[in-house]
Amino acid sequence: MRQDERRNQSGGAPHSSTAAPGEKPTLWLWLQYLFDSVAWVVAILLALILRYELLVNEINARGVLIFCIVAIIAQLLVGLSFALYRGRYSFGSFHEAKLLVIVTVIVSIVLVLVSIAFFSVIQIPRSIGFIAFPFAAMFLASTRYLKRMYVESKAKPGEDAQRTLIYGAGFLGSSLVSRMMQDPDSPYYPVGLIDDDPAKKHLRVASVPVLGRIENLPGIVTRVQPSVLVIAFSDVEASQVRKVSDLVAGLNIKVLVLPPLRDMLDTARGLSDFREVAVEDLIGRRPVDIHADEVSGYITGRRVLVTGAGGSIGSELCRQLAAFAPAELMMLDRDETGLQSTQISLTGRGLLTGRDTILADIRDAGTLLEIFRDRQPEVVFHAAALKHVSLLEQYPEEAWKTNILGTLNVLQACQAADVTNFVNISTDKAANPTSVLGHSKRVAETITSWFAGRTGEKYVSVRFGNVIGSRGSMLPLFAEQIRTGGPITVTDPEVTRFFMTIPEACQLVVQAGAIGRGGEVLILDMGEAVKILDVAERMIAMSGKDIQIEFTGLRPGEKMHEDLVGVGEDDSRPLHPKISHTSVAATDPAQLNLEEWLRRGRFDHSVSAHRLRELQSPPAQASEHGAHQ
Repeated sequence: MRQDERRNQSGGAPHSSTAAPGEKPTLWLWLQYLFDSVAWVVAILLALILRYELLVNEINARGVLIFCIVAIIAQLLVGLSFALYRGRYSFGSFHEAKLLVIVTVIVSIVLVLVSIAFFSVIQIPRSIGFIAFPFAAMFLASTRYLKRMYVESKAKPGEDAQRTLIYGAGFLGSSLVSRMMQDPDSPYYPVGLIDDDPAKKHLRVASVPVLGRIENLPGIVTRVQPSVLVIAFSDVEASQVRKVSDLVAGLNIKVLVLPPLRDMLDTARGLSDFREVAVEDLIGRRPVDIHADEVSGYITGRRVLVTGAGGSIGSELCRQLAAFAPAELMMLDRDETGLQSTQISLTGRGLLTGRDTILADIRDAGTLLEIFRDRQPEVVFHAAALKHVSLLEQYPEEAWKTNILGTLNVLQACQAADVTNFVNISTDKAANPTSVLGHSKRVAETITSWFAGRTGEKYVSVRFGNVIGSRGSMLPLFAEQIRTGGPITVTDPEVTRFFMTIPEACQLVVQAGAIGRGGEVLILDMGEAVKILDVAERMIAMSGKDIQIEFTGLRPGEKMHEDLVGVGEDDSRPLHPKISHTSVAATDPAQLNLEEWLRRGRFDHSVSAHRLRELQSPPAQASEHGAHQ
């Protein structure tokens, strides 16, 4: 629940007034007007005493009474005109302070004019209005500030609130501290701020001091004994998260981060919606700036089909594509459960009765061709694939049937249906491939390039690395191993991999479909490669458990370090700073040969002659069919 909602329910008074603009003043605001009236009376008396140099017997008491009444009436009229007594501004805020100066200046001018016009009656010098002005302004501001201090003292978090450090004394950090200190139901009680800006060394926010720089964190923790540290930066850099995580290791303090700024600005969220540090924060993936106008141009109002729509990448891809209002979004997969999950995430229902879900296998060329001719998609995203390196090393013919022949079937169906945009989702393992998976995805890239040349349309491939959170990926495996007590299995202490989050990968895939030129392979920038051992150690530290790490050695086909760009490939980025463009040699599908593919890949597996003939026949038939089209 958001803090302002909790505060209203608990009966705590915020430091802002309660009347909305345009409403009649509340009881408190009438009381505030009474204080302001007294302030003017006191200010006028002080001005008179100073003006007459303590000779009070020379003061015209009747004139003073009339003068004070004029000041009180003027304060009411001017204050109401500027909504000072209608609850428009928070008490003690800079906005109200500015308004108070304006109102006080106008009332002072009124008093000066009255003293000039009616001097013979009230005998009040015209200088009294000027002398009273600073006193009145000070008294009016003081009553409001005292009220604010009173409210804030009553609104502090209770004794059960966790002692909290805030890293970052900027706008977000200051806002967090202020809201925490004004909410009696807040689960966090700020005891200090940390900031690396020397100019903020002696800063206090809502009475909470800046205690030092991030390098001083261990000593600060020892001194103030917090149980929580909040990193108050929007879209915090992974290096900062890792640095904080390392500094508090072993200090029994929980680290929290803020959600991205776009989520905090969502009306359903508030500044208090912290979350614990996730491994994604340590790895350092950040949102991508999509050029929405480019994307909407080829998605909006068009028929879009996604293969592998029940998978991790395919389902997120469908959700992102739906936001661009395609004329029809078709989700194809052979996994009915995956299809249902994707449909539920999009529509809230999983009845599987609509035309949006298509149950089919990309290995079935005839069925695909019928579906494409019937549904006539215009844009196709090909996410269906087998992806587990070790398993495909044991069964390379399965990679052949799905990743190569399956892609060929989809491409031929696209050609038959006159698809204008085709995006084949590939992998960094296709760059200088050493595994069955890498070789199969490399062939998929080359036949996509061949079809681009044959059709003259925008058929492209998109290459990226490990996707955080996808099914079967490393991070969920590590999490499960930690849950069961370990050990965590790591192939080699030095092995590194590139990582992306699922939303980031899909965003750049959609963007690539807009900017790619036919036959290109677009390579997504994934930042610096991350050492797998570091990820495992940080996940263990975050769990608080004593988990062992076991090194298993590199498996067949695995690399120590992945490549994004293959030997002889370009790395130009003409259109998007995170997308490189390169070209691959086109492969005529008629030349596909399983035996040759296995030999060239040096896969140490024997496949019977009968199986070779069985597996070879589909591409030959498919190629003839494609040529006929």
